[in-house]
Amino acid sequence: MRLEAAAARMEVFRKLWGARKLIVVVFIPLALLPLPLIHPTSEACCAYVLMVTAVYWVSEAVPLGAAALVPAFLYPLFGVLKSSEVASEYFKDTTLLLMGVICLAASIEKWNLHKRIALRMVMIAGAKPGMLVLGFMCCTVFLSMWLSNTSTTAMVMPIAEAVLQQLICTGLADSHLDSETAEAPEDDPSFLEKEENLEKNQLELLYRTDSNDGTKQELSTVTEVQAGDVNGVCPSPVLNQVLIRQTNGHLPQVAIHIPNTKRVRARRDSQYPTKRDHLICKCLTLSITYAATIGGLITITGTSTNLIFAEQFNTRYPDAKSINFGTWFIFSFPIAIIMLVLTWLWLHFLFLGCNFKETCSWSKKRKTRREMLSEKRIHEEYAKLGPISYPEVVTGVFFILMTLLWFTREPGFVPGWTSLFEKKGYRTDATVSVLLGFLLFLIPARRPFSSSFRNTDDPLAPMITWKDFQRLMPWEIVILVGGGYALAAGCKVSGLSVWIGRQLEPMSGLSPWAVTLLACLLVSGVTEFASNPATLTVFLPILSALSETLQINPLQTLIPSTMCVSFGVMLPVGNPPNAIVFSYGHLKISDMVKAGFGVNVIGVAVVMLAITTWGVPLFDLNEFPAWAMARNVTGAL
Repeated sequence: MRLEAAAARMEVFRKLWGARKLIVVVFIPLALLPLPLIHPTSEACCAYVLMVTAVYWVSEAVPLGAAALVPAFLYPLFGVLKSSEVASEYFKDTTLLLMGVICLAASIEKWNLHKRIALRMVMIAGAKPGMLVLGFMCCTVFLSMWLSNTSTTAMVMPIAEAVLQQLICTGLADSHLDSETAEAPEDDPSFLEKEENLEKNQLELLYRTDSNDGTKQELSTVTEVQAGDVNGVCPSPVLNQVLIRQTNGHLPQVAIHIPNTKRVRARRDSQYPTKRDHLICKCLTLSITYAATIGGLITITGTSTNLIFAEQFNTRYPDAKSINFGTWFIFSFPIAIIMLVLTWLWLHFLFLGCNFKETCSWSKKRKTRREMLSEKRIHEEYAKLGPISYPEVVTGVFFILMTLLWFTREPGFVPGWTSLFEKKGYRTDATVSVLLGFLLFLIPARRPFSSSFRNTDDPLAPMITWKDFQRLMPWEIVILVGGGYALAAGCKVSGLSVWIGRQLEPMSGLSPWAVTLLACLLVSGVTEFASNPATLTVFLPILSALSETLQINPLQTLIPSTMCVSFGVMLPVGNPPNAIVFSYGHLKISDMVKAGFGVNVIGVAVVMLAITTWGVPLFDLNEFPAWAMARNVTGAL
């Protein structure tokens, strides 16, 4: 009887756990409902909406985009904002900026410019473990500046996995080659042929053609297993399709093809020839997700959290002209470079040791045969791309043009191109991105007057189509960002932000750097378990009110917090790039926690260094600005 009762209780608990999201959705609004009923003020009603939305975001009981719609119906119901006023908050200037960037990203992915850039940078770095990791980190950082962290990781990881599987295959076939140095020249065909014969199956990078659209190609990893292979020498992953649920950058949920981690057991039940090979796999996979995070910090469009900060800051402080593409880049680029170097050194120390002379040498005489064979494989993959195509050239030109126009719009130290117009303040970064994105729908993808232009049924087919754009456009992020703007507007109109600021007055005794450090540690801790955009959206109004109350420049707390919210790198659930690299099977949770903690410390330390040194003259942080003072006086009234 006791066993039956225990089994019944376990079954009840199992059902309750299965329905936990529904319980949160129903219970939280009912539990918090006494707040606006007992205190029917605008501040209490706004606080109720804010808490319900924040719980939905953090718990992910409903999709992030759906939770962002809560202010759209609760604010009008409680009389905080009119329905028309709430609706206007869901589409801002940053939405147009994002749409233009997505047009460029669609063209980059469609014509495989990202793969050419990644392979070329890895070819320059070489196949030595230390230099290979650094090469992959550099190309990932560069791509992540312009594409989302999620899509960048999904693009680069198959290339990295192909190189790793090349090392594993060769090592399992002949493990003693790992310790031998190659005296034969790198381009000796007889040597390379002999080494290739050791492999029965090679991991290849292939293009999988989308069945819905013949022009769209997706990079994936494939291992071909021959029917007669019985030696179990080379691992044979099976492709699985994994849907990444969270969104950390601009791109929407995407289906990513990754290999299964179940491989043939060899050499004392290990899938790796040596322990060192396993450590190399760990180091390279972790380096890619960290590099994607670092690259997203550099540009204002690098990740959605940067866009959320820019729009909320410009909305709350319309008189401030401090944040644009140029000033953000000048501040964040040194941060990214320092973080890139320190993160590489940390990963090298953690997984590869301190013998930099052995792992980072460019000398051909110090290369092992496996490393030379891996270099040959990378060169072969680059050769498969053929000569650079006309669409790639056009995409590259648009990429450079968009960057230059962003930089020169209002550089600050000299007049920008907007000074050529009579009316000021009408043109923003969104104007540039939408214009160039629109032109990509018009420019033909084939070179005019060429043979392919004349001999095709549709010679005027554009660089991208609406389907290409629609496939990448992250409408969930657009709604999520809009929900954040709506919450901020409600806090401003209801007076909740002023009330929060008054409650934080006891912290006035803290120095500005201590307040900034506390904010950085708080958001970097919360974002390990909650989505980055949701965490920042909740904290920005609170930190703005805190800065106004303490009479410190709001940028001194908002910019570091915006950067530190991206440092959710200790767990697979921290952000989608973490989940992608973890799914390849090289890592354990303990590996991510140990390495991620170091990266977290590095990130917070570098951001604090930046905001207290070159950030001070760049944003004039020593004084409480007039635009923040005007906002504070208006809010108090």
